[in-house]
Amino acid sequence: MTSKKVVELFFDVVSPYSWLAFEVMCRYKNVWNIDLKLRPAFLGGVMQGSGNKPPGLVPNKFLFMGKDLARLAAYFNVPLHPPSDPAEAMFRKGSLNAMRFVKAVEEKHPDGDQNVEKISRELWRRIWSEDKDITQPASLAEAAKNAGLRSTEIEELQNLSTTQEIKDKLKKSTQDALDYGAFGFPLIICHINGESEMFFGSDRFELMAHCLGEKWLGPQPGHPEKTSAKL
Repeated sequence: MTSKKVVELFFDVVSPYSWLAFEVMCRYKNVWNIDLKLRPAFLGGVMQGSGNKPPGLVPNKFLFMGKDLARLAAYFNVPLHPPSDPAEAMFRKGSLNAMRFVKAVEEKHPDGDQNVEKISRELWRRIWSEDKDITQPASLAEAAKNAGLRSTEIEELQNLSTTQEIKDKLKKSTQDALDYGAFGFPLIICHINGESEMFFGSDRFELMAHCLGEKWLGPQPGHPEKTSAKL
């Protein structure tokens, strides 16, 4: 087998489209010949750094997004249900504390993305499925507990997430995304034959597969009958 192609996924749990891309890439990491690298970053920093506007601030986009997410949730089989007040969850509360916590998990477990995957999924579930908070320490602790982390480790991670070291590392990963040309999330970078191919959004998987020399088998490889499951 040829050496695995490195694929970086930049994401923020405040982004519902990032959740869709995250689940698909996690499903494909053992299907395609890739080495998936999860790159937690801060979407707010990317939007500011690129001069972009969130779709929620454009009325027509906001109306479309609600309908679009409902269709995509069924197609991708991801339990995505918008919070009762999306504007408050996404813009007024935001995800800075949550992403610093995820970054702390990444720092504590540098040998693999398993714990980053688990905690990220739990945070997405809270905000985009259960309409719960992801900003307060108790909320982060509950998500971490559901992800299987121990109480002593959770306390250590919470302390670590407030350090300047973690703040700087989250800024660094956010800047890395901007350096690739990011203007939003999800951002997927495929390293192919010495070149970096950038893909934005959760609707470029067929093209990505073509560039990687792989086959797109639908959002649930191995389970085509479930691609339109209702949640």
